[in-house]
Amino acid sequence: MAGKTKRVNDIMEYEKWDEILAPYNHAVEELKVKFKNIRKEFMAKGDYCPIEFVTGRRKKISSIISKIKRLNVQDIETELDDIAGIRIMCQFVEDIYAIVDLIKSRNDMTVIAEKDYITNYKESGYRSYHVIIKYPINSIAGAKDIICEIQIRTLAMNFWATIEHSLKYKYDHYIPDTLAERLRRAADAAFMLDQEMSEIREDIMNAQSMYQVKAIAIRDTLNRIQELYDLGETNKAMLYQRKLDLSQNDHEMKEVLELKAELDVLLDQYRVDGVNRYVHDKQYE
Repeated sequence: MAGKTKRVNDIMEYEKWDEILAPYNHAVEELKVKFKNIRKEFMAKGDYCPIEFVTGRRKKISSIISKIKRLNVQDIETELDDIAGIRIMCQFVEDIYAIVDLIKSRNDMTVIAEKDYITNYKESGYRSYHVIIKYPINSIAGAKDIICEIQIRTLAMNFWATIEHSLKYKYDHYIPDTLAERLRRAADAAFMLDQEMSEIREDIMNAQSMYQVKAIAIRDTLNRIQELYDLGETNKAMLYQRKLDLSQNDHEMKEVLELKAELDVLLDQYRVDGVNRYVHDKQYE
C-alpha cells in the first residue's frame, strides 16, 4: 500500500499529469471514432440506429485531484474508472439496452462492470446506464489497458443530468433540499416523457427509416446522374436532374426509386457498349 500511496503523491505534482493522462486521451479519441463509425454503418444501410450522437472527454485534472482527496484514492489507474468517459445519447430507453448488448458483443473492449441507474435510479432522480470497460490502446510507450466509463442515456435524461451537474458545481455537491426536491420531480417528468416516446416508438422509427431510405435513394440517383455528366451525356444528365428535382418537391419516394432504376438500366447499357467497343478495337489493332 505504501508504494501506491507514493504513486498518488508523485502524480499530484503538475508536471506528471501529461504523462499519466495521455493514454486516457488516446482511449477517448479512439472510442469516439468507433461509436461514430457504428452510427455511420447503420445509416449507410438505411437501418434504424440506436445511437443518436456520441461525445467524450477526459476528466479535468482539478476534478481528478478533488476525487482523489474526497475518496482517499491510493491508485488512480485501478480505483478511478471515469477518467476516460464516453457518453452515448439515444432517442428511446429501449435503445440504451440495445447499445449495452452491442458493447458486450464487441471483441475490442471488455465489460468489467455495469450500473443500471434506470431500473435502479439514484435518490436524486439521476437515470443513466453506466458500462465500465477495459480498452486496450497502443502508443509509442507500448500497449496498455485503459479503464473507461461509458454513459448511455436518452436525450431527456441527458438534459436533466446536465442541469443537475451545473447545480452540483454551484453548490459544491450539496444542493439545498427544496431545490433537490424540485429536481427529483423534474427527473420523474423527464422519464414520463421517455415512456410516452416509447409508446409511439414504432411510428417514429418507421418515419425515420423512410426518410433515411429516401435520402440514400436520392444520393445514389445523384451519383448516377454524375456518371452521365462524366460520360459527356450532358443533356440526358440535365433531364434526369430535372426529374429528380420534381420528385423531391412532390415528396414521392416511389418516383425517386423508379428514376434510380431507369438510370441503372441506361448506365448498364453504356457499360456494355463500352466493353463492345473495346473488344472491337482490339480485334482490329
